[in-house]
Amino acid sequence: MQYRSLVKIPEAPTLTLKQWLVISCGFSCLLVAARVIITGESFFLFLIWNLFLAFVPYAISEWLSTRIRVMESRIMLAAVLIAWLLFIPNSFYILTDLFHLFDSNDAPRWFDLLLIFSFAWNGLIFGLLSVRKIETIMLTVSGRRFSLLIVFVVMWLNAFGVYIGRYLRYNTWDIISQPFSLFRELLDIIVHPFRYRMEWGMIFVYAMFMTVLYVTIKKMSSQFHQTSK
Repeated sequence: MQYRSLVKIPEAPTLTLKQWLVISCGFSCLLVAARVIITGESFFLFLIWNLFLAFVPYAISEWLSTRIRVMESRIMLAAVLIAWLLFIPNSFYILTDLFHLFDSNDAPRWFDLLLIFSFAWNGLIFGLLSVRKIETIMLTVSGRRFSLLIVFVVMWLNAFGVYIGRYLRYNTWDIISQPFSLFRELLDIIVHPFRYRMEWGMIFVYAMFMTVLYVTIKKMSSQFHQTSK
């Protein structure tokens, strides 16, 4: 036993969060590939595209966090944040892809549920990490109060973006390709809130859920950090 205690056992390599994200996304893509091979149906391939769109705001926030010169320029920072705001709803929109659970009967329901949820989970993680990164950046640039306000505003905009994508069937690119029709429909729901009570109800509930989810994950992260010390 004494000799064994002298032997230094090498520790297993620890994977970073980014590496685990790659593994998680790869697992989701493997599920899609397996489904396509076994069933011969390519219906759920759109989830890969939706996951890519969910990744875009995360990539933008990661890029911005390493660009000190951009953060020091109000004009450049505002431009990047606007681009980020246009894409961040895609990270949370992917949750609504669970609506497609009953669109195909070629695979067991439990498999399709896991398949769609795995993509939704990855999209949510990208979104939550991206919002946290932007909150940290705004905390550095403008102070705590403004950064906390941004979090709540972003979640409301996310919920509004989810509604636009799921029910009005617009996407981020339509801001350029169909700006006038998009503006007319948005103006209608804003000017006539009582006519769109259910729509505003959906936006409110999703905004609250995403806010609670973000704050909970944030508190869990700090709790895990304290426990590991």
